[in-house]
Parts: sequence; C-alpha cells; structure tokens
Amino acid sequence: MPRQKVLAVSDLVQDQAVRVVVDDVPIAVVLDGTGAVHAIGDTCSHGQVSLAEGFVDGDTLECWAHGSAFSLVTGVPENFPAYEPVPVFVVEIEDGDVYIDPNVTKEI
Repeated sequence: MPRQKVLAVSDLVQDQAVRVVVDDVPIAVVLDGTGAVHAIGDTCSHGQVSLAEGFVDGDTLECWAHGSAFSLVTGVPENFPAYEPVPVFVVEIEDGDVYIDPNVTKEI
C-alpha cells in the first residue's frame, strides 16, 4: 500500500512522541527540537512496550519501561538493556501533512 497521511505537522508537539498505526504497524512520530519529523517503530525491542509513551531527548526516544534510548535517525539503541534496533520509516511532508509508508524503511 502506498504512503498514507497519518497526521498534520501542526498536531505534533516538539519533543513529544505520538503513536499512530498504519496498516497494523505501530509507529512513533516525533517532531524534534530542530523541526525535523521522525518515524520509528513504536514497539521497544527489549520490553515490547510503546515507545511513544517514552521521553524524547535530543535525537533519541527513551523507553519509559527500562530506559533504553533509540536513535530517531537510525533506530539503534544507544544503551542497554535493548540491543536490537527498531525500524525507521521514511517521512514525507506535503502541504503541512505527515505521510508514512509502513513498508518503506530507511536504509541505514
């Protein structure tokens, strides 16, 4: 399925994650402090909990349950206990709306 509109950029609050589900794929969408919009897999690879409930710090999203911080750019955890990355999705902004194709991940 092609990219889908998930929300408007104006729906995002800087440094807070929002959970969206696109074709049954949970995704955490983040507007970082520089104004860039990121989309990473919303399920922590360690604890199987929603990352969108966590904390944005710079270019990372920290899992609220056990503290692993995942890069918003690469999906790679920057600390333990997680050691497996989460997917990072291509984000397209068009006319103020955020589009994501859950089948297209960034090549890192």
